[in-house]
Formats: sequence, C-alpha cells, structure tokens
Amino acid sequence: MHEQIILTGIMLVLVGCLFGSRLKPAWLFVGAISISYLTGLIELEGMLVNYANPSLITLILLILVSIAIEKTTLIQTLAQSLAKGSLSCSVMKLGLSTAFLSSFTNNTAVVASLISAIKESPTHSPSKLLLPLSYTAILGGTLTLIGTSTNLIVNGFAVDAGMAPLGFFDFTLVGLGALVAGLLTIMVLLKYLPDNGKNDQEVVPFYLEGKVQPGSKLIGRTVEENGLRDLKDLFLAEIIHGDRRIIAVTPQQVIQQGDVLLFVGDIKSVPLLSQFDGLKIVHDKHEKDVEHLVEVVMSQSSKFIGKTVKEIRFREQFHAAVIAIRRGHDRLQGGLGQVQLQAGDSLILAPGSQFYELPDLKREFVYISGLDLQTHLQSKQSNIVLGAFTTVLALSIFDLVPLVKGLMVLLVGLILMGTIKVNELKRRFPLELVAIVGSAIGLAKLMINTGLAGQISSGLFFLLGDFGPYGAFIAIFVMTVVFTELITNNAAAALSFPVAYALAVGFGVNPLPFVMAVAFGASASFISPFGYQTNLMVYSAGNYRIKDYVTMGLPLSLIYSVTVLTLIPLVFPF
Repeated sequence: MHEQIILTGIMLVLVGCLFGSRLKPAWLFVGAISISYLTGLIELEGMLVNYANPSLITLILLILVSIAIEKTTLIQTLAQSLAKGSLSCSVMKLGLSTAFLSSFTNNTAVVASLISAIKESPTHSPSKLLLPLSYTAILGGTLTLIGTSTNLIVNGFAVDAGMAPLGFFDFTLVGLGALVAGLLTIMVLLKYLPDNGKNDQEVVPFYLEGKVQPGSKLIGRTVEENGLRDLKDLFLAEIIHGDRRIIAVTPQQVIQQGDVLLFVGDIKSVPLLSQFDGLKIVHDKHEKDVEHLVEVVMSQSSKFIGKTVKEIRFREQFHAAVIAIRRGHDRLQGGLGQVQLQAGDSLILAPGSQFYELPDLKREFVYISGLDLQTHLQSKQSNIVLGAFTTVLALSIFDLVPLVKGLMVLLVGLILMGTIKVNELKRRFPLELVAIVGSAIGLAKLMINTGLAGQISSGLFFLLGDFGPYGAFIAIFVMTVVFTELITNNAAAALSFPVAYALAVGFGVNPLPFVMAVAFGASASFISPFGYQTNLMVYSAGNYRIKDYVTMGLPLSLIYSVTVLTLIPLVFPF
C-alpha cells in the first residue's frame, strides 16, 4: 500500500507536467523513473535493464538503418511522379506510396524527404498535398509491427507483462482497413483544404522586423504621418521601445530612435519597407534583395528546437540573418530574436556566401528553397540497400533470424560500405526516444507489479462493468486517442498500457484487443498540428491554419476510430 501511494504521487505529477508544462517528455519520464529508484520502488539493475529492451533496441536500429533507405532511389522516384496527373490522382499515388514506405521505415523521415519535392511541385499547391502526406504516413505506420515506434513500444510492454510477442503482420488487417477508410475520407475532404499556393489573395503571414536607425526621417513623427498604416500586404503589429512592448499600435503612436517595428504579412513586401528612410530590415552585414532570400523549414532533429534565435546566435552559426519567421498562421510576439524555434517553423533568411557550404544544413532543416537536401545513392548501391533490408525483413518474418540480429548486421554492413557515416549515426541517434521508452517500460512494470494498475482498473471496472469488456475496450481506445492529441504518441501508449492490461485481466478476457486499442489509439493523431511530429513538420510548410487540421482531422479521426473499433474485436476476439 505504501508503494502504491508513492507511485500514485509520482504518476500524478508526471501526468500533470506532461499536460501542463513545457518540459520535454523525455526529461519528465526520466525524472519519474529516477524518483522511483530513489524512493526504493525499483532497484538500479531493474531500472537500467528497461533501456535494453529488445523492442527498444529494434526501434533504434530501424531508425538508424532508415538513414540509408532515405538515400535510395525509391523516395526520389516517388517524388518525381507526384507532379503527374490530376490532384486526386496525385493524392492517391502519394497516399498509397507514403503508407507503403511508412509501413517499414521511419515515417518522419519519409515526410521530411518528400516536403521539398512537394513544395517545388509545378502542378499542385503544396497545401493540397502536405496534410494528406502527413496523414497517410501516420496511417501507413499502423500496417506492421515496425511501421511506427508506438507499435514496437506496445510490443515491448506486452512482452514484459508476460504476453507472447506480437507478429510482424499482426497489425496489418486492421491497419489496411484503417488506411482504406482514411484514404477515402481524405479524397472526399480534399476540396476543403486551402489552395494557398494558387490563391494570390492569400497573404502568407510571415513575421518581419525593422529597426529605426539614428537620423531616420521616421523619428518624431506618428505611425500615420510616416505612412506605416496603409501598407500593401503588411500590418504593423507591434512596436518594441526599449523594454516596453506596444501591442495595440495606434495611428497616433510616435516613432522614436531605436524602435523595433514588427510587421506581419507577405514576405514579398520587404522591398516596400526598405523605401522608408532609416528603417533597417536585415540588421547585420547580410543586406540582400528579396530575390536572394531563401526559405527554410526547421527539422525535428535540429539541436536548436526550443531555443531562441538570439540564444543560438543564428547569424554566427549559419552565416545568415533571420528576417522573418512563420508558424502556421500563429501570431508570434516579441522580437525575432526572442522567438523560441519549433519543428516546422518557416524562416526567411538572408544568406551569406558560406551558408550553402555548412555541413549541418540537412540536420537543421527539412527544406531549403532551391536546394535538394537529400544525398542520393547510385542506382546499384540503392538496389543493394533495398535488397539487403528486404532480406532482413523476410528472414525475420519467416522466423529464420530475429529482426534485431538482422538489423544489427545490416547496420554494421552499411557503415563498412560507407553508405552511413558515423557522424550521421551520432546526429540521428534517438536519445529522447530511448529516454521516454526505457523509463516508460519501467513505470509500466511498476504500475502492474505494485497493483496500482489493478486499483485503477478496479475503479474503471466499477464505472464500466455494466458495459462489459467491449465498453471498457472502447474507453481505453478513447483515452489513448485523447492522450495522443494532447501529449505525444509514445507517452500516450506508456500511460494507457498498464491500465488496459489490468482491465483485460479484471474482465478475465484476452488482453490482445486491449493492447491493440492502445497501439491504434496512440497512432490516431489527426486533429492538431502539435500531436504528432509529421503534422508539425507540414504546418508552416503548407501555410495551414489550426482549422484546416480540425476540418480534415476530425472526420478522419472519427472514421478511423469507428473502423478500428469494429475491426479489432473481429480480428482479435475477446
């Protein structure tokens, strides 16, 4: 009982921080398992062994091997075919191809590889393709055991709970049903996606900053007198005067020396601002015309996520000045230097000559206008990589060689061939994922072993007992979906699994449908740009609004849920 009370406190704080703080889930999960160790709930060896879980090791190896798969001609060929045919045809090809690729490789890598090709498409607006790209990558991940990190993690939880390991294709029948239903829904809702690229009236809401220089003719005159009110495609949103921010800028506001003027509007209006005497837009040596500006999209793997432009000394790091930032249609506040960067942010840069020679561009950005960030293998090398990977999967499927052994040998081979460089391994090693999953497996074990999961399931059993196992199964799925939208998919699976398993035991039924409810529920992130990394990656790249995700994602989430809740009990009876 004493252990249950301590663990309940730890879990309540963990859940509260996951929902209510900006701390990274990795730190929170490591903190929770560390406190469990310090309070004597778990031994050191018992805590550390969770970070060597076979499912977690498999996941790490898959992510690292996918570095080579991204370089093959497979994704390059797909990208070239997207521009051909009607919009419906392109979306169907994109959806099926992305789902197929995502079923055996990292879906974040698939989306990152295709963003550049889609943004440069001469025939279709990126906003018509990027959200379907993200959604079908998510749906494709549900097709196999290795399609998404969540499936492998749930498998790890199941094995540690004493269940038989899940098979490679155990997810496939339900996943195929969800993919078909989801893709049909996307095709029907396609007309509701914005056509941002083709609509000249759509003002792309970039966030620009100009500083009033000494001797400027703007000084001492009001906003209205300076003609700053009626600018084409630009809106003066804020003025920063020393330490004071003036948010509701009135026409009578007097401009003073050193004022920072913050504009929201179309990046093409930069030359218009340069006509104002003493208003400096790019406040360093990189003075460029608008034709020389480049757009970049921040990568999920960037080491600068969560840091401000000023903190990372962006100009020194990249030999480029940030002159505008966009985050979907969100209104950003404060000076550009104070904006905390997020994955998916679009930045407009005035680059110096050394910018294009920097070695870290591929890690920091998933897209740079006018540049192909992918390193492509020769056709022969590409075929060798794909053939070797297919062989490893086949040997695993037919139970000849365990997947973890096959991937280990393949990774060593790819390193020896020079296909994957050691610095790429360092850059892409999923340290945060290891922290979350290893800690989550330990916490899930504790919840089951201390009886806390049983206590929670008893409470739910009291509430749901009249509805039977199927009612409880639906409740677990809905709970996991809500967690996924509000926190992260892996954290959602970690929080839901112990309760789901204990509920199945409480009802005396096969736990497999409950386990599948957690796995498919944790992949159901369609309604928010922030619930899943691929959704966030296309947010600014497609110039979407939150309402675009709700318009497309809510019907998709409902149809996905109905499909999954219908198919799981048929494929995995109680």
